[in-house]
Amino acid sequence: MTTEPPASLAPALPAPRSAPAGGSVPAGPRHGFVAKAFGVTAVLTAAGSALGLLRDLLLATFFGADQGTDAFLVAWTVPETAAPLLIEDCMAFLMVPAFSLALVLREERPDGPDPVRQLARATLPRLLLVLCAVTLGVALGAPWFVGLLAPGLADPDLAVACTRITALTIVPFGLAGYLGAALRAHHSFTAPAGIYVAYNLTILVALLTGHDRLGVKAAAIGVAAGSLLLAAVVAVPTGRLLRRGRAASRSPLAGQGLVLIPLAVLPVVAFTLTRQAQVFIERYLGSALPPGSISHLNYAAKVSQLAMTVAILLVTVTFPLVARALAAGDLDAARDRVEKDLGQGAALVLLGTAFLLACAPSVVALLFQRGAFGPQDTAATAAVIRVYSFGLPAQALIGVMIRPYFSLRPVVRRAGDPDGDDGGRRLLDWYPVAAMAVGLGVTAAVGLLATPRFGALGLAAGNAAGITTTAALLLRGLVLRGIALRLRKVLGGHARLLAAAAGAVALGTPAAGLPADPLLSTLLGGATVALAFAALGTGLGAREVRGPVLAAVRALGPSPVADEGNLPHG
Repeated sequence: MTTEPPASLAPALPAPRSAPAGGSVPAGPRHGFVAKAFGVTAVLTAAGSALGLLRDLLLATFFGADQGTDAFLVAWTVPETAAPLLIEDCMAFLMVPAFSLALVLREERPDGPDPVRQLARATLPRLLLVLCAVTLGVALGAPWFVGLLAPGLADPDLAVACTRITALTIVPFGLAGYLGAALRAHHSFTAPAGIYVAYNLTILVALLTGHDRLGVKAAAIGVAAGSLLLAAVVAVPTGRLLRRGRAASRSPLAGQGLVLIPLAVLPVVAFTLTRQAQVFIERYLGSALPPGSISHLNYAAKVSQLAMTVAILLVTVTFPLVARALAAGDLDAARDRVEKDLGQGAALVLLGTAFLLACAPSVVALLFQRGAFGPQDTAATAAVIRVYSFGLPAQALIGVMIRPYFSLRPVVRRAGDPDGDDGGRRLLDWYPVAAMAVGLGVTAAVGLLATPRFGALGLAAGNAAGITTTAALLLRGLVLRGIALRLRKVLGGHARLLAAAAGAVALGTPAAGLPADPLLSTLLGGATVALAFAALGTGLGAREVRGPVLAAVRALGPSPVADEGNLPHG
């Protein structure tokens, strides 16, 4: 396979710039910035995930899995869709590059009006108007929304009430995504990484104080209140940053040397919504199953997604390296980094997948089986986790691939630069949406065929089949986009990791079945899976496993020099 990018894409990649006359190149991140940013992000993300898991544990303990939790989870679709759309994906892809370029222009024109404040003045009020309109539409259309999403729901009135409450999250989520993008562009990561800590803490307080009087509505109120605190966490430091900037002129944004291309965000929005539509399909088909089925699917999905957390954190930190290489037109460096991310991400998620396949019953019993959540719920949730797990590698790989794919589409440019917006480029912008649409078709088809016989397991199988289809298509799409992955090398490495994971499951499953106690079962099964994956991956020559294992052996083993010094003399 050729490593040359398609000729039509070459003009769209920006060439490196020289320093402006009379100015200096804007300072880059300090030494150790990436390691520090990763550390801060990892710790706060882990804390937010742990609190989110505790939130789900309390929900299961207080309410179990019944028609009430099903109604709440239908309403939960609103913040569940708004978070990736407004905080994680679309807003980041649009506003991080925009604020970054504004900062460059500020450095180049130290005596002019501040383009950062000008950008905020030009875009934030319009964003808030759109968010308010969407909030009002969701609140008024809640009965239609619930009827469309879950027509067979046992308690639609409760779902409508909870949906109207959770609709209040849209404005704070959008504001948090916008302000968080501004902070990250300023190399400030602590507040953006800590938003979910504040969010989940608020939900926990609402559940603990209101579950007796308000029932599952307490969770919905906690979600709405938590979104307000989430936005406040990033609003305070962003306000300080903007106040430190120079005054903004009232001239048009192009007068500051900056041109936004708003339509470029449409493919990102469409992809995020189509990806989230997997949940819509599950809720729609699951509403016709026995009460509690949607809840089992939700608990299983939350546990399964923990296996992807580290892989996604890795991509979050390395994405700026890929974006910088692409901005400089260095496709080889971008390809090398993406290939490395694909391998490391696959290794991390396959280790987590093997653990879940081997230890799902003990993990669910350890986490959830208390209060209203009984042994039958444990068995049903564990079975869904095992089926879901087959799609986890594809979920992680999509997270790796979609970032460099969309970073090739300019969402902001200097006023004097050509837009490079040819028809072929615009068509490729929509390739991920088409890939996700095909995956959704597979999800729906498998779900419709398998659900009547297998229930929730059929829905989980549809999810895994659909997302795997999308990942395969996106792998090809990156090559078409101009990042010429060496597919034989990538797929060969993944085959070794997959074989190591399969062997780890085969050894870990019987080990996890030996102890009756869930904690001991989880520990023994998990240790067996980890050791087997490390040994098999090393033996099979998987670089992502062999390197860390040999490094650990060298670090733990005795030093040859020390051994010689300790030998007896004479």
